[in-house]
Amino acid sequence: MATKRDYYEVLGVSKGASDDEIKKAYRKMAKKYHPDTNHGNKEAEEKFKEVSEAYEVLSDSTKRAQYDQFGHAAFEQGMGGGGGFYSSGFDFDMGDIGDIFGSMFGFGGGSSRRSGPRRGSDVNVNIQIAFEDAIFGTTKEISVSIYDECDTCHGTGAKPGTHAETCSKCNGTGQERFVQQSMFGAVTSVRTCSACHGTGKQIKEPCPTCKSAGKVRKNKKFEVNIPKGIDNGQTIRLAGKGEVGERGGAYGDLLVTVYIEPNRVFVRKGTNLYCDVPIDLVQAALGGEITIKTVDGEQKYTVKPGTQPETVITLRGAGVPNLRNPKVRGDLIVTLKVRIPTSLTERQKQLLQDFYGNSSYANSSPSKNTEEEKKSFTDKVKDFFKE
Repeated sequence: MATKRDYYEVLGVSKGASDDEIKKAYRKMAKKYHPDTNHGNKEAEEKFKEVSEAYEVLSDSTKRAQYDQFGHAAFEQGMGGGGGFYSSGFDFDMGDIGDIFGSMFGFGGGSSRRSGPRRGSDVNVNIQIAFEDAIFGTTKEISVSIYDECDTCHGTGAKPGTHAETCSKCNGTGQERFVQQSMFGAVTSVRTCSACHGTGKQIKEPCPTCKSAGKVRKNKKFEVNIPKGIDNGQTIRLAGKGEVGERGGAYGDLLVTVYIEPNRVFVRKGTNLYCDVPIDLVQAALGGEITIKTVDGEQKYTVKPGTQPETVITLRGAGVPNLRNPKVRGDLIVTLKVRIPTSLTERQKQLLQDFYGNSSYANSSPSKNTEEEKKSFTDKVKDFFKE
């Protein structure tokens, strides 16, 4: 199977194109490749399918967001391998086609769908959470301004006590039909009714609150459950919490994108955490117990004698919970940073000179070291940091 072209490339628009730019590009290309103007042209037919498929995805905010994140893979299951315009997997608003070709070919039979229910728009919001909340999960209350059903008319758009009437111009079909003469003979065209705009209804006395829109902007509060292990930039979907649909259509969704505040101690990469822990020269040389800060609290760790600068240790299971299986956690990767003194007293300098000048340590002949010399060295190093 040939590799699918990028949908933005198919329509000739940029990834930041607006909805209007996408629609205009689609109209232009659909008109160019429509089968009614390219009889028997298989290449044009394939182009028309490709253009229609691209528009079906990019004109829908939810599908467009999925495509921008995952590409064609986002629809491999649902699209059945990319059946194009004629595939039952697509859900086109055929009114768009009717608007383009109605006056030319009478191709607008699907525009009656405008009078049916239409799903509400999705609403996108961003929130910022603390570093620890992303690891252990939390609940956040957010306030969102969205279009919701008008409380005065309950979505009818008509003044209380009245109701919408059947459109007298289209008799409730939401369509206008015209017969025109062309070089091919009489052609019937179908387009959206100019009086009711495809609803099939006319409101003689509009609702004083929403002005016949049936919806008003409201501030609504929602609780968002932040799961353990969520990562920066991931989105939580609250189904049915978006804007109200039209003509009885379902509500859209609320899409909450989470951004995480940086932490001064830890750096996150996937489910692993990284940090630096300073130790002094005596701890590095002689070993000893240190305290390491983790997201779960402080943890004791025994440094081995002779630990070198930039030594990396791993604390298993002290990282971030897996988003799909919170019982599984990543690791804490710790880099030990040996602190070198920047200022020394004369006695400290002398101790270091004595240590490095001692042939027992400067030369590779450890067999000459006596127990007394070893003890003396340990005491000197300790004394070094007592000054």
